Amino acid sequence: MSKLDELINELCPDGVEYNELKEVIFSLKTGLNPRKNFILNSEDGKNYYVTVREIIDNNIKWTSKTDKVNDDALKLINNRSNLEKGDVLFSGTGTIGRTAIINKKPENWNIKEGVYVIKPNQNIIMSKYLLYVLNNSNIINKYEKKIVGSPVKSLPMKDLNRLAIPILPLPIQEEIVRVLDTFTELTAELTAELTARKKQYEYYRDKLLTFDDSVEWKEFNSIGTLIRGNGLQKKDFAESGVGCIHYGQIYTYYGLSAEETKSFVKPELAKKLRKVDTNDIIITCTSENFDDVCTPVVWLGKDEIVTGGHAMILKHNENPKYIAHYLKTTMFNIEKRKHAIGTKVIDVSATRFGKIKIPVPPIQEQERIVKILDKFDTLTNDITKGLPAEIEARQKQYEYYRDKLLTFKEKKA
Repeated sequence: MSKLDELINELCPDGVEYNELKEVIFSLKTGLNPRKNFILNSEDGKNYYVTVREIIDNNIKWTSKTDKVNDDALKLINNRSNLEKGDVLFSGTGTIGRTAIINKKPENWNIKEGVYVIKPNQNIIMSKYLLYVLNNSNIINKYEKKIVGSPVKSLPMKDLNRLAIPILPLPIQEEIVRVLDTFTELTAELTAELTARKKQYEYYRDKLLTFDDSVEWKEFNSIGTLIRGNGLQKKDFAESGVGCIHYGQIYTYYGLSAEETKSFVKPELAKKLRKVDTNDIIITCTSENFDDVCTPVVWLGKDEIVTGGHAMILKHNENPKYIAHYLKTTMFNIEKRKHAIGTKVIDVSATRFGKIKIPVPPIQEQERIVKILDKFDTLTNDITKGLPAEIEARQKQYEYYRDKLLTFKEKKA
């Protein structure tokens, strides 16, 4: 019998009590909308606010942001939702259910409307235990039934407040947290190793793709033909038909190359869309950030597929993976910024992209470089091999034990 089983048998022999969240916390609040309240000050403001995007993997992505508020605005927000160490954040709008713990006093941070701050009563419930509970599948199933709104969905605070959660004696909470922390720490170690491997890969990629004056540099326009995509929306997807790649999938689903498509369109629509042949490269023209714009995917499938707007097709006679690897380099990233336009939405048109230069060594040298870089790419990015697969396996193991450890026999009234 495990220590946890012993504690439950000793302290909860008749089952576990479930209480509404509001009964075990001091408060549940949300922030203000700086834009709506006309208190945004991006020039003089030194205070930032946490949005749903900063809540990632049970942590907060503490980064500098362009959206700032001034001291007067921060006072308004603080009066509404002052952040303190130990608070639990919960995204209640858009991507619902992301969680994070405030692990340090944020001197110039607070939350935006749509993010909820929960202040646990530490005499009843530990912050970390609450975070694990809110990520439990059984609890998620409960609050998902209360989600409202379309197209922007939200979980009303009143419904989150009424959410029934298992309340255990603190010694049991501590043991559950200890066990689950072991899983998350292992995953964090693997993730850190993967990050290091990616940096190593990026270093060698940039080094291998740095050339002296003996290599000819050519504009993309001169090494092939650039064709801008047209049409194709997600609503056009069909269960079967002609394979298609939507521009948004290139930086969310696909890797450097693909032999099969995730999506399809009906043949009648495919006739109207731009065609992609084997060894063609589909390149995104548009994104919400600089990093994703001009992301490539090499089509290696045997069948002709199609793509749509916000993407361009490069038809060429070079090694396609060589070009794709180069489009990932630091050198190209610097160059593409010179040709990008827009602020909220970043765009590099086919015309502007065509003017960017790329080093073009002999095809044999291209193949040698690709062979080396493909090994690094497999190790760091292939979901079926290397560290990503191990991280995915550990994550599934953690989720299994989290749900198992947080499933209890409810105490009868």
